[in-house]
Amino acid sequence: MRKKILSIVVLGVCFLGIAQAELEPSEITKLVILGSGTPNADPERSGPSVAIVVNDTSYLVDFGPGVVRRATAMSPTYGGTIEALEAKNLRYAFLTHLHSDHSAGLPDLILTPWVLEREQPLELYGPDGVKEMAHHVLKAYDADIRYRLHGLEPANADGWRVNAHTVTEGLVFEDDNVTVEAFRVRHGTWPNAYGYRFTTPDRVIVVSGDAAPGSAIELQAKSADILVHEVYSVEGFNRRDEFWQNYHSTNHTSAYEVGDIAAKAKPGLLVLYHVLYWGASEETILKEVREKYEGDVVLAHDLDVF
Repeated sequence: MRKKILSIVVLGVCFLGIAQAELEPSEITKLVILGSGTPNADPERSGPSVAIVVNDTSYLVDFGPGVVRRATAMSPTYGGTIEALEAKNLRYAFLTHLHSDHSAGLPDLILTPWVLEREQPLELYGPDGVKEMAHHVLKAYDADIRYRLHGLEPANADGWRVNAHTVTEGLVFEDDNVTVEAFRVRHGTWPNAYGYRFTTPDRVIVVSGDAAPGSAIELQAKSADILVHEVYSVEGFNRRDEFWQNYHSTNHTSAYEVGDIAAKAKPGLLVLYHVLYWGASEETILKEVREKYEGDVVLAHDLDVF
């Protein structure tokens, strides 16, 4: 596991000398990359998940495999400094779409924080189908839940529950820390795939989720402080066969296309995640993006903090 203290990324220094970011650090808002991976079972990259931490509250976007352990790696219990990422404090989650690599951590996100003393239900937001997903997860773990509630192991009555909310485009959540807006993205034939725009007291952060190029991301990311966007290597793509080229070009965004989007939107920082390499190096992907975009760009790893 690649574990590191990453506040230095915020200060403009990056491991391996791959990229630099000049975004000024915030005392209020942090972006934490919990999982930067894809369906590929890369042990260094957990399934897609990011956390926007505002004051003392965390808001997750997606919850791929390994989500709770990645979050707690940044918590005081395991030597980190972000109290909001203690397991018991994981209370809000937003799902971009129903693909398994983005959602397979849901049982973990529901049950592990409860076992570790979360007392409130999980507030879950996502596209049509998210309520059914949560219902069937709870049904699958019914025996476990009953044993913990009524057996020898003490457990509170509410921390296992899920309040699932179906989102559509527009405002989907608001509290004292954040305003969250959903916008529809193009991801193959998925009828309901979304990105999210978070507005905090001092940051605007846009997360693409899985998305092919489209005007919605460009519009939502206009002058945002941070754009978190998926990417695939052009060099690697050119080695794929025709079937996979057709698939990826309608479901995902190439490094050139991400560069074009960022050049038009002009975010303060472009953060690349859900990276499809296909044999290309990190340096190659960053070079491809920079052929179209002159602004600050970072290729994220698990546990990076911005």
